[in-house]
Amino acid sequence: MKKSILMTFLFVCSLFAQQPSLPPGLEAYVTRVMKTFEVPGIALAIVKDGKVMLAKGFGVRTIGTSTPVDAQTRFGIASNTKAFTATALALLIEEGKLEWDAPVVRYLPWFALSNPYVTHELTIRDLLVHRSGLGLGAGDLLWWPASTYNRKEIVRRLRYIPLATSFRSAYAYDNVLYTVAGEVIEAVTGKTWEEFVAARILAKIGMTHSNVSHADAAGIGNIATPHAPIGGTVRPVKPDTSANVNPAGGINSCAEDIAKWMIVQLDSGRVAGSSLLFSPGFTRQMWQIVTPIGSRPAPVQLAPLQSNFNGYGLGFFIRDYRGRKLVTHTGGLSGYVSRIAMIPELRLGVAVFTNQESDEAYEAITYWVLDHFLSAPAFDWLGGFCWYKVRHDSIAAAPEIASANSRDTTSHPSLPLEKYAGTYTDSWYGDVIIMYNSGTLGIRFVPTAALVGRLEHWQYDTFIARWDDPEMRADAFVSFSLNPDGTIDRIKMKAVSSATDFSFNFQDLLLKPSTSPGGK
Repeated sequence: MKKSILMTFLFVCSLFAQQPSLPPGLEAYVTRVMKTFEVPGIALAIVKDGKVMLAKGFGVRTIGTSTPVDAQTRFGIASNTKAFTATALALLIEEGKLEWDAPVVRYLPWFALSNPYVTHELTIRDLLVHRSGLGLGAGDLLWWPASTYNRKEIVRRLRYIPLATSFRSAYAYDNVLYTVAGEVIEAVTGKTWEEFVAARILAKIGMTHSNVSHADAAGIGNIATPHAPIGGTVRPVKPDTSANVNPAGGINSCAEDIAKWMIVQLDSGRVAGSSLLFSPGFTRQMWQIVTPIGSRPAPVQLAPLQSNFNGYGLGFFIRDYRGRKLVTHTGGLSGYVSRIAMIPELRLGVAVFTNQESDEAYEAITYWVLDHFLSAPAFDWLGGFCWYKVRHDSIAAAPEIASANSRDTTSHPSLPLEKYAGTYTDSWYGDVIIMYNSGTLGIRFVPTAALVGRLEHWQYDTFIARWDDPEMRADAFVSFSLNPDGTIDRIKMKAVSSATDFSFNFQDLLLKPSTSPGGK
């Protein structure tokens, strides 16, 4: 009898010992990371085996205030939205309204890219996997910063953007084809992307504190204020409010809701209450590499990040981490960056949302938490990402330093300044005006109110656009090419700093005079 009692006691103890637990010292570690990288607030969600282990806020919504981030505080999750758009398409495919490998033009006959072959061969699947031939961030200036173009006009203008590579030959991250995916959803359902995702995904899962538009970040309520380092000081910045790219990055969510989303993903579409959001077969497709990316050697300071495979599936990056398959995505908007990471084999999910543009903060927390559940050897993730930030900042500054050192400060413009003035047009973007006034030049992107500033002479016929709004952080070289008769032939642009967000795709513009330069 005593032996039986002892065995039962030992069995119960072993069960408790096997129960997953949160990492010891979690709150202290998160607080330390936030302090190190100057992050005012973080939302953290951890799920395991179909249960929420943690959904919690840390820090404050706005720097210098005491209002805390809690489990229901919304953050812009940016490109983590892409998996929701992929899921929306999957729901329509399961209903027989779409096919993964059907051409987009079957549903949007007016859609076109610059190459007719690609136009007719591009499929619904291709919209999600960054292999169309468009370059990195192609077309993003049509919506970033907010422009006067509506969603359909943005999609129509894609036909004027030259492809950077051949079709399906290379990976290049884009946002605009997710906007096309949103148009497909509207075409076959009669509902906007926002209406469909809110009703068919958020409401079904019970994500009651989340919504589907960038514009919410400028509203009131339990919302984290976006922050960024401006002039070396972290401060609040204006949120992105353009609805045009909601299908690529418009969802605002919180720790409590995103935990529900990860549980559904990890349970093959099963929602609490045993109903299915989507079939298990979609999970297998979503988490299968379609576009290979390749793996780079990890530096010794971040050695565990070395991977053997890496690629993009349907709305998620797929790679390995410490011998396990990792399904993940990041998100970045003005003042918000985040990561969602899941290890399907362990039914483990981690989401970290921040209200400051510090990739290093969410990375240091994500991998530290994953390592706990993997029983991995201790690793100094905070130290590793501190090293990474210093290295990254140094690399980003190097081209600017080299450019400044090679600058010919004795050079002068070839023409009187007023001769550079006029309206210039790019075939896919539209009009840019160069203005002359009292001995100085200015620049204004007509569809984009935020892109207005002054031109400072750099050297020869190259100037630098200094935007009036310091939150742009996107100074750009503006180089004029002349015809033999001294008139302006074209303008090319390029970001001054390699740290400029890739969505400022100035380098893709080819501006030609649309009126005779010289006007005011």
